[in-house]
Amino acid sequence: MTFIRTTPSRAVDVTAVFPQLAPLARPATRLHPRPGAPTPHDSSIGGPLLWPADEPWPHCDAPHEGGGCLLAAVRVDQRVRARAAAHPDGTPGVSSRTPEEEAVLAQIDWDQERPDGPIPLLPVAQLYVRDVPVLRPPGQADLLQVLWCPFDHPDMYMPRTAVFWRSAAAVTDILTSPPESFDVEFEEYVPKPCVLAPEQVTEYPNPLELSKELREQLGDWGRWEAVDAAVDSSYAPFPESYYRSDLSVAPGWKAGGWPQWGYTDPAPRQCPACDTAMEPLLTIDTFEWDGSSRSWIPYEDQAAASSTGDRHRDMWRPTGVQIGSGYKQQLYVCPAAPEHPHIELMQ
Repeated sequence: MTFIRTTPSRAVDVTAVFPQLAPLARPATRLHPRPGAPTPHDSSIGGPLLWPADEPWPHCDAPHEGGGCLLAAVRVDQRVRARAAAHPDGTPGVSSRTPEEEAVLAQIDWDQERPDGPIPLLPVAQLYVRDVPVLRPPGQADLLQVLWCPFDHPDMYMPRTAVFWRSAAAVTDILTSPPESFDVEFEEYVPKPCVLAPEQVTEYPNPLELSKELREQLGDWGRWEAVDAAVDSSYAPFPESYYRSDLSVAPGWKAGGWPQWGYTDPAPRQCPACDTAMEPLLTIDTFEWDGSSRSWIPYEDQAAASSTGDRHRDMWRPTGVQIGSGYKQQLYVCPAAPEHPHIELMQ
């Protein structure tokens, strides 16, 4: 990794206030994606995959409607925007298309309809265990690859994902030009190529997953004040919100940890193959932070996050992905057998 991101320490040791939370601590890896040029040998979001040349590329066989964005045009637009974001001083010419990009657009038949047949999946995430040790792969695997179909699916109204585990050393001949979809439903379903700065953090459950008794204690501001904690007094009327936003679940793209809830209440997540309780694998987030989670902004991004221009937008939405109206797509895996089918939820 060529850069780092550092989450500020939490203002309060929440286990000093509520010792019952200590055994519920879970490790998570914040991925901190930032636009870049990853290779197949890097952990990445939206980058090229270490995919065997002799292994068929995955496709989606479901029926697909819509499709308002041609993938080739989306990729050109992403490159132009990436150059502009890399030169916030407004260097002349960086926001213009190159001759090669103009040639790509000139070759597009804008009236062409989507070819019949299955849709090739798009790379979403590639995570090496060396970078994201919170992963628990099956057997000798040391690489997680997540792809998705860039269309909404009626049963969940978000892209449908596919999960693959493999041994990186076993891939000796890499597929360099995988098939691509002709179009996508939304440009936000095409992740911008991002490099990662994985960082290990500790999380605690969302309040909705705690017992009624513990939630009532979280709501007692006197408990917080009694430990002489450096608590944010603006949360005094709503101490549970303080725990939720600042002390429990980290925002943004991450592996492992605890899931965030709010779009719905916690739902049963049982393995469809063996009925084991499933655990979070990957959170695909629209935002790296929002107005209620600013305490999680890495030190290295705080200056840019305080700006009001395009640079701020690029900081809090580096991948360009949007789930629903700004939600998260959570992938869950079976801890007993990670190769069992995964499940996914929107939150």
